[in-house]
Amino acid sequence: MKKGSKPITILMADDDQDDCLLVKEAFSENNFEDEIRFVADGEDLMDYLYRRGKFAEPASAPLPDLILLDLNMPRKDGREALREIKSSRDFRHIPIIVLTTSHEQDDIIRSYRVGANSFITKPSSFEELLTLVEHLGRYWIEIVELPREKANG
Repeated sequence: MKKGSKPITILMADDDQDDCLLVKEAFSENNFEDEIRFVADGEDLMDYLYRRGKFAEPASAPLPDLILLDLNMPRKDGREALREIKSSRDFRHIPIIVLTTSHEQDDIIRSYRVGANSFITKPSSFEELLTLVEHLGRYWIEIVELPREKANG
């Protein structure tokens, strides 16, 4: 969190609960006080953004300032969700960091073509994840000016 600014909301879409817990712990260990929320797949991600179903109450689904997106998820995968978000007038301004196990050049190229802001392969150890989150936090939370527009509020 930047000095003098309020915490941002980060939404992580990943079906691996262990990965979600590790990312949450890595943000905590790096002393980032920003709010991290989690959804398990692309369908839940879109329901969250559009405030549908279990996310209908605005307080349960604040518009994220940053999305961490896994590509390989059930129901609607990250590739589909990325395309849908970046084609939406209401949500295309939200930066999306693809955070996935994929090393495939096709996934990297397609993600950037559709509008991903970054593509990162998940680290293999918690120590590497701590370093990654430190760098992500410094860049995306402390350095970059994120759009704080509340499009569907």
